[in-house]
Amino acid sequence: MTSLSLKSAGLGELGERTLRKVRRRVMPLIVLLYFVAYLDRNNVGFAKLTMSEDIGLNAAAYGLGAGIFFLGYALLEVPSNAGMYRFGARKWLARILITWGIFATAMCLVNGETTYYIIRFLLGAAEAGFFPAILFYLTLWFPAAQRVTVLGIFILAQPISNALGAPVSGLLLQMDGIMGLHGWQWLYIIEGIPAIILGLLTPILMTDRPRDAKWLNPDEREWLATTMDKELAVKSSSGSHNFLSGLKDKRTLTYSALYFGLVCGIYGLGLWMPTIVAALGKFSTAQVGFIVLIPYSVAAVFVFFWSKRADKTGKRAWHSAVSMVLAGMGLLAAGYLLPVNPVLALIALTAAAMGIYGAIAPFLSMPSAALTGAAAASGLALINSLGNLGGFVAPYAVGLLNDSTGNNQSGLLFLSFCLCVTAVATYLYARKRPEGDAALDPSVAATAAVTPDSTHPAKIS
Repeated sequence: MTSLSLKSAGLGELGERTLRKVRRRVMPLIVLLYFVAYLDRNNVGFAKLTMSEDIGLNAAAYGLGAGIFFLGYALLEVPSNAGMYRFGARKWLARILITWGIFATAMCLVNGETTYYIIRFLLGAAEAGFFPAILFYLTLWFPAAQRVTVLGIFILAQPISNALGAPVSGLLLQMDGIMGLHGWQWLYIIEGIPAIILGLLTPILMTDRPRDAKWLNPDEREWLATTMDKELAVKSSSGSHNFLSGLKDKRTLTYSALYFGLVCGIYGLGLWMPTIVAALGKFSTAQVGFIVLIPYSVAAVFVFFWSKRADKTGKRAWHSAVSMVLAGMGLLAAGYLLPVNPVLALIALTAAAMGIYGAIAPFLSMPSAALTGAAAASGLALINSLGNLGGFVAPYAVGLLNDSTGNNQSGLLFLSFCLCVTAVATYLYARKRPEGDAALDPSVAATAAVTPDSTHPAKIS
C-alpha cells in the first residue's frame, strides 16, 4: 500500500514546521468563509418549512428556485475565477463575499415564485467563483501530497455548517411576528449579514501568495515558495498550463461530468433534508433543526478521518468511489425505511451524509493535482461550474418526483442512482491516473526528492 504521510513525503523539520504554521494561519479563515457560504446557499431548505405556505410554493417550485441558484453560479463561474487570478484572492473574495451577503439578506424580500427565482439566481451569480477560487488558493499554499487532508479540513465546513446551522435556523423560524416579519425573513437577514462583515475583513486577514507571507520566518517563506515553484515546474513540463488550456483539457470535461453526479447527491440531500426529517413525525421547526444536526455531526467526524486516510494511502479515486457508494446505499435504504421506521431511516440518512461529504475532498483533490497554474484556476472553475448544474437538476427533479408521487421515496432513489453510477465511473476513470493514485504521480516523488532542507528521504512504498 502506498504511504504518503507528511514525513514520508520528505518534508523535513523545516517543511513540517512551515506547513503546520500555514495550516494554522490559512485554514481557520477559509473554513469560516465556506461555513457562511454553505449556510447562505442551503438555509432555503429550512426557510421552506414555513415560507412555502406564506408565499404559495409547491414542492416543484421550491426545488426549481433552490436549483436556480446554480444557474447563476454556473454562468459566471469561469469569468469570476479569471478575475480572481487577475486581481488576487484577497480582493476578489472580498467582492464575492459582500455581494452574496447582500443578496442572501435580500431573500427576506421574496413574496412569490417570481421574486424567489430572481433573487436565488442573483445569489448564485454573486457567489460564483468562490469555491474554485478557494481550491486554487489552496494549490498555492500546500503541496499535492498534503492536499487531500487540507481539502478535508476545508470540506468539513459543509457538514458542520449544516449541523450548526440546522438548530439555529429552526430556532430563527420561531421569531415569527417580531417587528412584523415572518420567521423565515429573520432567518435570511441574520444569516446573510455575516458574509458582508467577513467581506470587509478578508483583505486584512488573507495573504495572496507564499512570498507575501510576512507571518512566516524568512527560511520558512523561502522553503514554501521554492517547494511550490518546483512542484509547478514538474507538472508544467508535461503540458500547457495557461488559462485557456485549462478550459480545453479533456480531464477538465471528464471531472466536470463526474462532479455533476456527486453534486446531485450533495444538494439533492442538503436542500431536502429538513423536509425529509419533518416527514418522519410531528415536529416543531426547532425540533427538526436539532434532528438534522445528528447526521451532519456524524458526517463531519467521518470527513476528517476519511480525508486523512486518503492522504495517507494516496488512493484518491478509491476513497471517492467507496464514499459515494456508501452515500448511494444510505439513500436507497432511507427511501425504503421512511414509511417503516423513522429511527432506521435517520440512521440511513446519516450513512448517506457520511458518504456524500466524505467523497468531496478526495474527489476534488484529483483535478486540483492534475491541473496547474492558470490552467488550474480556469479548469477548477469550469469543473465547479458544470458540476454544480447538478445542484440545479437534483433539487428540481426531487421536487417533481415528490409532487407526482406524494412521498420522498422516489426522490431518494433517484439520488442513490446518481451517486452509484458516479462512483463506478470515477473509479474506472481515475484509478490508474496519477491524480487518482499518488503512487503514480511523478511530481510527488520529484518534490520530495528535491525539497530544500529535507531531513527525511522520500518514501513511497
